[in-house]
Amino acid sequence: MGTQIKFGTSGWRAIVADEFTVANIRLAVAGIAVYVKSLPAPHRVLVGRDPRFLGESFVAEAARVLAAAGVAPIVIPEPAPTPAIAYAVRTLKTSGAINFTASHNPPEYNGIKYSTPDGAPALPEVTKQIEAAIANIAANDASSGASAKPEPREAVETADVKPAFLKRLAELVDLKAIARSRIKVVYDPFWGAGRGYASDLLRAAGVPVETVHDTRDVLFGGHAPEPDDPLLGDAKKKMTETGAAIGIATDGDADRFGIVDAGGTFLQPNYVIALLFDYLVETRGWRNGVAKSVATTNLVNALAERHKVPLYETPVGFKYIGELILEDKIAIGGEESAGLTIRGHVPEKDGILAGLLMAEMVAVRGKSLGEQLRELFGKVGSYYPVRENFRLTPEVKARFTEKLKADPTELSGRKVAEIVRTDGLKLIFDDGSWVCYRLSGTEPVVRAYTEARSEHDREALQAAAEKFVLS
Repeated sequence: MGTQIKFGTSGWRAIVADEFTVANIRLAVAGIAVYVKSLPAPHRVLVGRDPRFLGESFVAEAARVLAAAGVAPIVIPEPAPTPAIAYAVRTLKTSGAINFTASHNPPEYNGIKYSTPDGAPALPEVTKQIEAAIANIAANDASSGASAKPEPREAVETADVKPAFLKRLAELVDLKAIARSRIKVVYDPFWGAGRGYASDLLRAAGVPVETVHDTRDVLFGGHAPEPDDPLLGDAKKKMTETGAAIGIATDGDADRFGIVDAGGTFLQPNYVIALLFDYLVETRGWRNGVAKSVATTNLVNALAERHKVPLYETPVGFKYIGELILEDKIAIGGEESAGLTIRGHVPEKDGILAGLLMAEMVAVRGKSLGEQLRELFGKVGSYYPVRENFRLTPEVKARFTEKLKADPTELSGRKVAEIVRTDGLKLIFDDGSWVCYRLSGTEPVVRAYTEARSEHDREALQAAAEKFVLS
């Protein structure tokens, strides 16, 4: 096998026509089919996609491979958000789902996510079995038939996942409160799978909504479909034109969110998670816990202490938060990379839900997000998180990998008060500021997360974190 198919924190991703080829798709799907056949019958798998190039063809190919392996495919004809597919897995009680998406990656990428029968992203113990099956099939390729085009199947079951998912969102979000407040909302689906979801739901509730990038474009405007500050200019412009109180955005498969405050200020995901945690405790009375990845703001830690609820700090990867949702241990779980879900919902990131809940929060509290964040700082202190990526030569990465094995006692004169190794290396200092380093498993990159306790110290802490990497 020329390509090693590896499932990371969000599935397998590769560049189309380079490693993401039809032959490799057949291998990956055949490997998933082997795993599915090890589960209790009936063996039925949803097959969906985001709006990327050739997605329809890849879905059809996957359906043929599944059918040839004795697994009944259920095809989702239209592009569908990852959380909608996860919800359908649970309601239709399938053996999981194969989702063709590269999420927020650039348009030349595509990928495969496999969700297990509980609707959660496959855990490492599952993806290792799938990878082993793929390797075994590739090694016995001549007899496996995985590389040959499977015979067409005349009738394939289909499913429209949208109505049930919108119904569930309407149960989780107070749409009437948003409508009563008379606020205006701008939604940017980034040409992605979220098109027609948040906007349709809000319009049906009587909320004035304007959209941008609400057509299919397989090139996503020529850049990655990532709802981050530099790419939200059109949404901000539309907000100014309409006088919108909030702008909400989702990425290519609508599992990640982007939030813009009135006046055009981008609210980083760390703050969104903290604000919604505080709001859900206040309005729903949920006190069963909160989860965050180790690289996510400690503002959540401070709020957990204030609200006297359990805090769960997980490795990076939403599947770990999904487990806690399934066990009903948490009211909300989130990651600084713009992933979030809540109690009673799917154990998967949901950018659509995040945006709708933020709109509800603005409507109910009647204050801008900036005002609400300042009030939160007044209650538990200030937190200023930043994430930076440093691209290293392979030699420097090798040296830095060794460096991470040691336990530093200081960082540029800052005394280390605590070391956390939940994922990577996290150094916590006496004032509550911290630095966390995580190496990429696929490229020579180290991710450095910093969180200062004052704006004044933010740049100095970033500089110290960078010096530790490059020295």
